[in-house]
Amino acid sequence: MVKYPNKIFDSENFTSLQENALVSLISRDDLQMEEVKIWNRVIEWGIAQNPDLPSNPEDWSHENFLALKTTLRKCLPLIRYFQMSGVDIIDNVQPYQQILEKNLWNDIVKKLAIPNRPVSSIILPPRIISTPTLPTRVTEPFSMVISDEHAAKIASWIDRKDYSYSVTNNPYEFELLLRGTRDGFTKDSFWNLCDKRTHLVVIIKVKGTNEILGGYNPVGWDKQWDDLPATKSCNDSFIFSLQNGTVQNSILSRVTNPQNAIYCYWTHGPIFGCRPCIFVMCDNFNQNNTCFLQNSWDYEKSIRTYTGDTSYFSAEEYEIFQISRKSLI
Repeated sequence: MVKYPNKIFDSENFTSLQENALVSLISRDDLQMEEVKIWNRVIEWGIAQNPDLPSNPEDWSHENFLALKTTLRKCLPLIRYFQMSGVDIIDNVQPYQQILEKNLWNDIVKKLAIPNRPVSSIILPPRIISTPTLPTRVTEPFSMVISDEHAAKIASWIDRKDYSYSVTNNPYEFELLLRGTRDGFTKDSFWNLCDKRTHLVVIIKVKGTNEILGGYNPVGWDKQWDDLPATKSCNDSFIFSLQNGTVQNSILSRVTNPQNAIYCYWTHGPIFGCRPCIFVMCDNFNQNNTCFLQNSWDYEKSIRTYTGDTSYFSAEEYEIFQISRKSLI
């Protein structure tokens, strides 16, 4: 309660507090509260113990002040008067100066006028107010799969640069919309979180190989409520494989048949290309090799080495980001 005294002083039942409990609290050097507030609450408590006192102290008689002084006889010596500002003394203490010993009040006034002048009253030390320490902020990585360098590389592909942006010069924000281990690996979670969103970057960490595959779709996927899938035209989509500890070189494959760049089908997740699709995520992407790449003329080339027409894999993790230009302000 010493650390969080407001729980007591600001409670509705404060004036019902037992005298010994109040005395114990305000005697503490480490009570975390402004002195003027302690004074005001002590006065409030004392008045509550004397319900017959007039509401306005200006109307009080000598006997009224004496009654309050008697009630607060154990509390008044514990107030740190000499640690209050002049404004606090004039506005809050002076109206009740008659409950203080005459010598104490004279010393308070003297200290306000001549701070270096010695006084005979006991000057209690300032309360020890601790400075709250903020918890150490733990900055989580923006992605569980790609690095800042990877994000800068993808950004340079989006802008069709023949060089890679540096991490500090990446012009795009990557806002996480979906993470498999957080939101699920199903087609339903994909459509719930990404339907009709545009400028999407899909990232997949392949289970068992640590490969990082992905794609960029600036026009988004639209969920079709009938049984008929739909294609979306796009000139700027691409798929890719990112360099990491396993893959020595990144591979970029841009769309070559814009009319079939993006495929939307509610029974599946993200799909790039059409008839045949080159990059497909079916459902439960982390199970039973439900993702695959296959040969297609809709994109420049395959982003993974494999034999035959189709390469199946599962996702250990996957993420979808929505990108936007960083503000210049």
